[in-house]
Amino acid sequence: MRVIAKRTLKNFWTQPLYRDSEQPLRAWYSEAKSFKWSKTQDIKDKYINASFLANNRVIFNIHGNKYRLIVAVDYPREAIFIKFIGTHKEYDSINANDVSMN
Repeated sequence: MRVIAKRTLKNFWTQPLYRDSEQPLRAWYSEAKSFKWSKTQDIKDKYINASFLANNRVIFNIHGNKYRLIVAVDYPREAIFIKFIGTHKEYDSINANDVSMN
């Protein structure tokens, strides 16, 4: 899968408060790049704690659920779009169906 965009993840983990997210985000990125997800079940099989929303959005728990990562998966184009990365508290204050990092 192509992850659009790693820069968003890097911008997050380079912030002083979130440096502990670097290794877990790098691990997620590496895994996501190496898999070909053709349906939600492919993600469920690998990430049992992932949550699924409408419009192919997926929520991943990062670093023991300290951080939340929301992505939109375009299965036919084999692309993953980063929509949100933040703390669990920040996640609680957003609408996961509409949020975007643009």
